[in-house]
Amino acid sequence: MFDKILIANRGEIACRVIKTARRMGIKTVAVYSEADANARHVRLADEAVLIGPAAARESYLVVDKIIAAAKATGAQAIHPGYGFLSENEDFCDACEREGIVFIGPPVSAIRAMGSKSEAKKLMEAAKVPLTPGYHGDNQEAAYLHQQADAIGYPVLIKAAAGGGGKGMRLVEKSEDFIDLLASCKREAISSFGDDHVLVEKYITKPRHIEIQVFGDTHGNVVYLFERDCSVQRRHQKVLEEAPAPGMTPERRAAMGKAAVEAARAVGYVGAGTVEFIANQDGSFYFMEMNTRLQVEHPVTEMITGLDLVEWQLRVASGEKLPLAQEQLQIRGHALEARIYAEDPAKGFLPSTGKLVHLAPPAEGLHVRVDTGVEEGDEISPHYDPMIAKLIVWDINRDRALARMLQALADYRVVGVANNIEFLSRLTACPAFATADLDTGLIEREKAYLFPEGEVVPEDVWLVAALAELVREGQRAQEAARSHRDPLSPWHARDGWRLNASAKRELVFRLGETQQAVDVTYCAGAFRLTVGGRSVLARGELNPRGLLRVELDGLRMDATVIVAAEKRHVFLQGRTWPLTRVDPLLHTGEGAGAEGGLLAPMPGKVIALVAAEGAKVEKGAPLLILEAMKMEHTITAPAAGTVKAFRFGVGDQVGDGAELVEFEAAAA
Repeated sequence: MFDKILIANRGEIACRVIKTARRMGIKTVAVYSEADANARHVRLADEAVLIGPAAARESYLVVDKIIAAAKATGAQAIHPGYGFLSENEDFCDACEREGIVFIGPPVSAIRAMGSKSEAKKLMEAAKVPLTPGYHGDNQEAAYLHQQADAIGYPVLIKAAAGGGGKGMRLVEKSEDFIDLLASCKREAISSFGDDHVLVEKYITKPRHIEIQVFGDTHGNVVYLFERDCSVQRRHQKVLEEAPAPGMTPERRAAMGKAAVEAARAVGYVGAGTVEFIANQDGSFYFMEMNTRLQVEHPVTEMITGLDLVEWQLRVASGEKLPLAQEQLQIRGHALEARIYAEDPAKGFLPSTGKLVHLAPPAEGLHVRVDTGVEEGDEISPHYDPMIAKLIVWDINRDRALARMLQALADYRVVGVANNIEFLSRLTACPAFATADLDTGLIEREKAYLFPEGEVVPEDVWLVAALAELVREGQRAQEAARSHRDPLSPWHARDGWRLNASAKRELVFRLGETQQAVDVTYCAGAFRLTVGGRSVLARGELNPRGLLRVELDGLRMDATVIVAAEKRHVFLQGRTWPLTRVDPLLHTGEGAGAEGGLLAPMPGKVIALVAAEGAKVEKGAPLLILEAMKMEHTITAPAAGTVKAFRFGVGDQVGDGAELVEFEAAAA
């Protein structure tokens, strides 16, 4: 076994590998960019090496820097994690040349499966079922368009070197093909340095089911059952689970056998995933093989009781697989939710900023949190905006769903937009709860998942006001303790008045809704009135924002976190980001941002879709911005005229920069 390994990655997966290595007595070396100097994976590792600027192409993607760091620290092996260089054949080759063990498959397997089109040819020879499509080398736009027309719409354009949902476009009609092909190729060249694509028939209401495989250097290959990853947005997985709901033993055996044959066809060693598109009738087709550990591997670990990173390390050091196929068993059901810094209501637009407050649910037998960040860390624009992976387990799917809902309700994130409430709605969605699964679930359940015009419950306003009042009292007590006359009545915030009750008004806002809460001070309590409801309220607030609430004798727990003028109220599984309104100040929230023509985050302009001077309709695409490895289209906020573009193709723009000068048409 190795004495020391280097982890050529960052964030959650680097922390995950460090955890297992430490348990096995293996020392770890982290690498980090300038942006990650204080990152959690750097803090956890035994050693850490700076490898360059924030941009991944100048740090985490530079093979020579990674190899040099391994040699300088005496690391015997390199774990690539997932993403970055994990499926890069040049990196694998470089490790071999320098006598460093690559903790992954041989370069021949990476090369064979690195091109989706070449992989299809290999799988066809191995008799693995394939989706109808074009996987050839002719990349002329007109020819690909012709092939798509022949296959029949809808079709899926996919980057041959792709992965992680990037470089994929669904085309539903012939006239959209050329524009979507160009967009797909741009994203493919940006993400993978290769714009080769393939075109496949898009299966209506497909399920995405993948098989975890493992091989060793002694010729043994096993499958560790399946994961259902059907719930996706932008072709990226959102909720994963194992085992797949409705999977029969016969179908599991057939898919497992196909996956093992796929792995054997390329002489596979280590952890890999064979991904299939499955029809509702049970038929399935090979999609691709990921020659690395997957983001969603924890659900497999939870149902098998195994540590797949430990298996990777043992296989890479030359050991045989710890178990044979007949020794592997499924126990219970596991779900994984990806907690992201993103705004689902704005097309899942990534969010950046400091994690002002971060309180994950307590871990134990049923709950696991894999994360690369802690409270106070930054979600930067340079990398994937994942906060954590939340994994739950129980003896069956229904109980696992209940565990997930509770764990999500207990998760507290303040400082960046996040998808926790969306994940809660998704988990509770009847279609998901009853396992009516396919890759279009989020789109077809949009009305349930993105409710409009929600009314803020009265309890939320009351809790926000109570927290404000209790916090004021605490601050007054702290000030009194540090004053030379701590018993002075002028320190009190109890609303005492001679022959009268003190009254005041607290005002909060959420979106366009503004609400006043009338406050009357009582002995040891407050009389709070909102709308036509009046309650006697008491509360105790701890330094972490936990508020023990009593409203007319009804007791409940809430959390209220202050971040500038925001009051983030966590109550009964929901989050309400209220704004405290000071009536003496003008609050021009969102001033200058109307029209949506400001950059939503730092990024690079990659295309100007409209022409200066052009008259466009509302919603027409104007400009495409690339940020956090994804394309974001800036559209016209109304019918009007594109007066001027402030930036050209290739220009870097800052958060909030004005992108387009736009003149709305007269009403």
